[in-house]
Amino acid sequence: MPFPIRRALVSVSDKTGLADFGRFLTSQGVEILSTGGSARALSEAGVSVVEVSAHTGFPEIMDGRVKTLHPRIHGGLLGIRNNPEHEQAMQLHGIAPIDLLVVNLYPFEATVAAGQPFDACIENIDIGGPALIRAAAKNHAFVTVVVDAADYPRVMEAMQVGGGGVPDALRQALAAKAYAHTAAYDSAIAAWFASVLDEPLPERLVLAGSRRQMLRYGENPHQSAAFYVGGEARPGVASARQIQGKELSFNNLNDTDAAFELVAEFDEPAVAIIKHANPCGVAIGTSLADAYAKAFACDPVSAFGGIVAVNRPLDAATARAIAEIFLEVVIAPAVDDEAKAILAAKKNLRLLDAGGLPDPAAPGMTVRSLAGGYLLQGRDNAVTAAEVRTVTRRSPTNAEMADLMFAYRVAKHVKSNAIVFCKDGATVGVGAGQMSRVDSARLAAWKAEEARQAAGEAMPRTEGAVVASDAFFPFPDGLIACAEAGATAVIQPGGSVRDDEVIAAADDHGLAMVFTGLRHFRH
Repeated sequence: MPFPIRRALVSVSDKTGLADFGRFLTSQGVEILSTGGSARALSEAGVSVVEVSAHTGFPEIMDGRVKTLHPRIHGGLLGIRNNPEHEQAMQLHGIAPIDLLVVNLYPFEATVAAGQPFDACIENIDIGGPALIRAAAKNHAFVTVVVDAADYPRVMEAMQVGGGGVPDALRQALAAKAYAHTAAYDSAIAAWFASVLDEPLPERLVLAGSRRQMLRYGENPHQSAAFYVGGEARPGVASARQIQGKELSFNNLNDTDAAFELVAEFDEPAVAIIKHANPCGVAIGTSLADAYAKAFACDPVSAFGGIVAVNRPLDAATARAIAEIFLEVVIAPAVDDEAKAILAAKKNLRLLDAGGLPDPAAPGMTVRSLAGGYLLQGRDNAVTAAEVRTVTRRSPTNAEMADLMFAYRVAKHVKSNAIVFCKDGATVGVGAGQMSRVDSARLAAWKAEEARQAAGEAMPRTEGAVVASDAFFPFPDGLIACAEAGATAVIQPGGSVRDDEVIAAADDHGLAMVFTGLRHFRH
């Protein structure tokens, strides 16, 4: 039988459910110690409380910075029951045991998110709260610690069943949650300080997230997985409201993030269709419906079962086109009512309203795990429009330059080695993830030819197209493969020791080529 709870200390910023929990504790004969706003809230709810200052015999000082940092509080939490030495010390110093701690912390993250000044953020760094939580969690063999109002019902049920006490397993689980809570809190403070001090790559990396969703499995059925949210606030899958459809899978979430980040690159109405984190069709148009038709035409076979992202509120015309094939997910910055009604018939389709678009130029960091460590880097947020220079005898036409800039933005989101053929603001062939750049060029041309034949078109889609390469051509062969497919202009970073040979090959084939000086590897 667990030790019955006889005394509780309650000090919370979030008062959700506090009155009902306080009344329950009183009904169980529990004495409640409390502070400040929590004491007032409980008293107003008709719950009898003892002020902490009355319990300790020491007043709150320094604007409340010092109130629970007292031996009668921490001794009451840390004293080991049935330990003669601890019990003797408690009796000698008038320390009463505290069996239940109910604490959540100052709203530091909310203060930072609200853009409050430095001093206000500092004042919202809780000191006493984490100290209390860590003490209670350490002594969880005897003390129950609650940091989340959602756990009040679990504790109440356990006390009712357990004669006023909480079983070992629940106390242990709550202690683990408490340590995660304080760790995440300290992580937020560390991240804020790093931001204030402009240290994007701090000496010690601290990460924290809250579990949003348990997933059925990871990339494959034998892998466990969950979705966590945390870090910077950025519109996307973490902010999205799911309007309809089945539960999102691990691969759905990964692909949807890739798709939404891609369409955010464009000011014009844009659509991206993603399969396995790579675009199989991207286009801009006069409307979303126009862009969708152009994007879908690039590779209708791969689009089946794909992810669609749009950069405008999803409208009825686009929704009707989307509804014609099987898709896994559609994500938009907003969804109008008519579009919702049209897609409601596709019950398995996951429809997400992200509430906005991510800023592709915003600073930020990305994290990837390695065996025994992490890789942290800045987001690839570079813009190339002002940096291009022509390196061939022929300069691109205005139309070619517009397509080159479109193609380069798409290539930024294609797995390396990336080759992207584009024409009239739409991809017509994508080569991704190959071990050599010439293979990516050949694959992109082959995909374009397959789509042309399936559509019954007379002219090769790559004829008159432009090409973007995410990194330099190490040899002329990749560029020649693009020229032989009918490309007329190329955009690439440059920087190869064989740039002169590649430029000469471009001139020999009548290509216009521009260098950006900026690589867009994506692994």
